[in-house]
Amino acid sequence: MELTVAYDAEHASSTQRIQHEFWPLDEIDPKNAKFPCCLVWTPLPVVSWLAPFIGHVGICREDGAILDFAGSNFVNVDDFSFGAVARYLQLDREQCCFPPTVAGHTCKFGYRHTEYGTSHTWDDALRSSMHYFENKSYNLFTCNCHSFVANCFNRLCYGGSMSWNMVNVAALILFKGRWVDSMSILRSFLPFVVVLCLGIIMVGWPFLIGLFSFSLLLLGWFLIGTYCAKNLIEC
Repeated sequence: MELTVAYDAEHASSTQRIQHEFWPLDEIDPKNAKFPCCLVWTPLPVVSWLAPFIGHVGICREDGAILDFAGSNFVNVDDFSFGAVARYLQLDREQCCFPPTVAGHTCKFGYRHTEYGTSHTWDDALRSSMHYFENKSYNLFTCNCHSFVANCFNRLCYGGSMSWNMVNVAALILFKGRWVDSMSILRSFLPFVVVLCLGIIMVGWPFLIGLFSFSLLLLGWFLIGTYCAKNLIEC
């Protein structure tokens, strides 16, 4: 009986070490576009000029290389689409679930997480999502870069959640992301300010109403498609 208890304690301790010992990460290096274990964001041409809260996102490996779903059947590696990173958020690997065995889940989902696809490391999860999206068609409104990051988060069970989607991924980087530098802020908002000023000068206040309606329609589409009519946005 004592041997059994001792074994269980040792096994639990060993499992915990496997789950919580990680390779140390390098420093974030914006000049070389290295953002270890980060969620990254950059503005989109034209779209972000009209709705600056919308942009392109990617997720980074432990070595800092950026992965982003950039087109149908294509995941970009270490060459972020649409320009340099403007905002980033370093993620905590301690908030992920890396079960060494089927019974070793630290999250509450267990079987559901196993069925969805578990991984032993951060990079394994990203690699699995990458292979999955290499067989997906890109669509700005239904299956895009946010879908790819959400899939990675769900495989990681990041934050103890398997409910990641386009909307909460966008909200995470929007409200918690850090700007790389002041130039990143400028290139993210200057085009929008220029378009806004030109529109008001040339068209007047109806342009402002149209721009607000455009943003509202986009936001409504993603909210309704994600939470009310899930079949509209499935990737």
